[in-house]
Amino acid sequence: MRSEKSNSAPLGLKIAAAAGLAFMHLPILLIFLYAFTTEEKSYQFPPPGLTTQWFAVAWNRPDVWAALTLSVKVASIATAAALVLGTLCAAAVSQTRFFGREAVSLLVILPIALPGIITGIALRSAFSIADIPFSFWTIMLGHATFCIVVVYNNAVARFRRISGSLIEASMDLGADGFQTFRYVILPNIATALLAGGMLAFALSFDEVIVTTFTAGQQSTLPIWMLEELIRPRQRPVTNVVAMVVVIVTFLPILGAYYLTRDGDQIAGAGK
Repeated sequence: MRSEKSNSAPLGLKIAAAAGLAFMHLPILLIFLYAFTTEEKSYQFPPPGLTTQWFAVAWNRPDVWAALTLSVKVASIATAAALVLGTLCAAAVSQTRFFGREAVSLLVILPIALPGIITGIALRSAFSIADIPFSFWTIMLGHATFCIVVVYNNAVARFRRISGSLIEASMDLGADGFQTFRYVILPNIATALLAGGMLAFALSFDEVIVTTFTAGQQSTLPIWMLEELIRPRQRPVTNVVAMVVVIVTFLPILGAYYLTRDGDQIAGAGK
């Protein structure tokens, strides 16, 4: 009886935790609620009525599809580039020793530590100096700066848990570098890379600040939503799209959580 009581959180702590969760998630629930409202121009609470008509309206609006398509393309390519570059950086930092290694590690994670507006201004200035016109590729490069960090953080943590004896044994048995990576290293870091890729995709998909400085006249889905809130045509459509964004970004984050929660179980760990 005593052990059960001692493991139970105090009532005040439970109330505080519930209040914190409500503070974070009630606004999201309101977005879901107003996606079904019958009122087109204002946010009345409670809504005067509920309808599903705005889902059909959002489905048939070409500007929504154009913004969604651009966001998916940018997020996909930025994630692919981040997986390659982030993995290579993680392998170099974790598997080798060289002068300035910690400084390199700091420089790799710096883009996600800096405020987004600083990164955006820096990228816009660089593109202007290089006379690079704003396009799909400038958005992708901007997103890749922080996507690389997400992949790097996941990969470097997993690399550091891989026993060096596994790699040495593979080399002793005649495997070359590619075979060692494919059959020894990759199976041990695969879930970390998949989780990093999912998180990178989610971050890229809903990025606003860096996109504002690198998109020019193009509109990704978050930029489209911001413009619709400033000059609304049909407010519930914005909430419908926001609900889709919540779902699209939540699923990769949930998948990344389940993939990395048992990340300490690695072949050869501790040997």
